[in-house]
Amino acid sequence: MLQVAKTALEKEAADIAAEKEAYLQENCPPLSLPHSLADLQEFCKKLHAKIDVVDEERYDMEVKVQKSVKELEDLNQKMFDLRGKFKRPALRRVRMSADAMLRALLGSKHKVNMELRANLKQVKKEDTDKEKDLRDVGDWRKNIEEKSGMEGRKKMFESEA
Repeated sequence: MLQVAKTALEKEAADIAAEKEAYLQENCPPLSLPHSLADLQEFCKKLHAKIDVVDEERYDMEVKVQKSVKELEDLNQKMFDLRGKFKRPALRRVRMSADAMLRALLGSKHKVNMELRANLKQVKKEDTDKEKDLRDVGDWRKNIEEKSGMEGRKKMFESEA
């Protein structure tokens, strides 16, 4: 089986080489350079004309290829649309503040401030009884003298209860 495949490959390679030779003999005759200046100029003009023809063919082929690639992309997109699966574009990270994001979503007419501290109410701190007592105590020695002895300890227990 391998030998049959090997001979088929060799035959195919020989056929390709023969086709190439036939094409070259048909389209590229053997080069014969003329010796006079006028003949050389005429020969160059013929070569340039052939180059122009080949370039036109190449351009036409490129346009056909680009057109077919575009048609393939359109057909692929239609196929995705019909299946219901959409090709998701690659997303980029965008650094934007919350205010700018809300302005972009809601428009510039709406005034929205996402600064949470600005929306908080100002609350005055009320003085508690304990803080008043601490401020009124004054000298610490008076406090100690009041608590010394049995009456002072009795007052301490009564104030805690």
